[in-house]
Amino acid sequence: MADYIEGKRPVIEALRTHVPIREIFLADNLVHDGLVKDVLRKAKNLNIPVKTVPRRDLDKRSERESHQGIMATTKPFEYVNVQTILDDAAKHAAENNGAALVILLDHITDAGNLGAIARSAEVVGASGIIIPNKRSARVTAATYKTSAGAISHLNISQVANIASTIERLKKEGYWITGASEHATDIIWDTDLKGKAALVMGAENEGLSRLTQEICDFLVKLPQAGKVNSLNVAQAATTCMYEWMRQNRS
Repeated sequence: MADYIEGKRPVIEALRTHVPIREIFLADNLVHDGLVKDVLRKAKNLNIPVKTVPRRDLDKRSERESHQGIMATTKPFEYVNVQTILDDAAKHAAENNGAALVILLDHITDAGNLGAIARSAEVVGASGIIIPNKRSARVTAATYKTSAGAISHLNISQVANIASTIERLKKEGYWITGASEHATDIIWDTDLKGKAALVMGAENEGLSRLTQEICDFLVKLPQAGKVNSLNVAQAATTCMYEWMRQNRS
């Protein structure tokens, strides 16, 4: 099923952040104002086809009835297998004193959170993100937006079972660190040097019981305020930077 981006500014933002767009549709009665001209200019520069169609065709495709006479359809995201991530991590470790980072997301459901985590993962040099192929966010236009395009430069793998993937990472020499507000250990006091896999839990429920049981460590972030915790994207970013700090040359 195709993913559609609706509206003038959302389409412009998608073009700006390099969402892989297959084609753009314009309503046959659309007034070519400045925003539409910007879309046409960007589409031409990126060799994206533009088709003029009856407005009723856009009405039928629209999910939010907010297309403003313009819609774009996206190409499917190209996921990789776990081995591709492990190969990239092995290369990173060889070039960085044995350090490598892999991120696992235990049923995070918000595509925007996935994008924000991907942006931080790319910045700190993580080798990839592993997500479940069911009951989990997938890469959408919202992911590209919140990742500021970083998702295009990061390996993402979908797996049938997070637990078995964790066991595989253990056999490859990774220490598995799960982030949980219920942990007793502070992440600052945990050794993250070398090959590390960071596991982040779902937005509302956190890490599943099984995932917690198979992690080598459970850690939490220190806090001094009254709010219970950061959101998962903020927490993931903080944890990733602690890994980066400990493994700096």
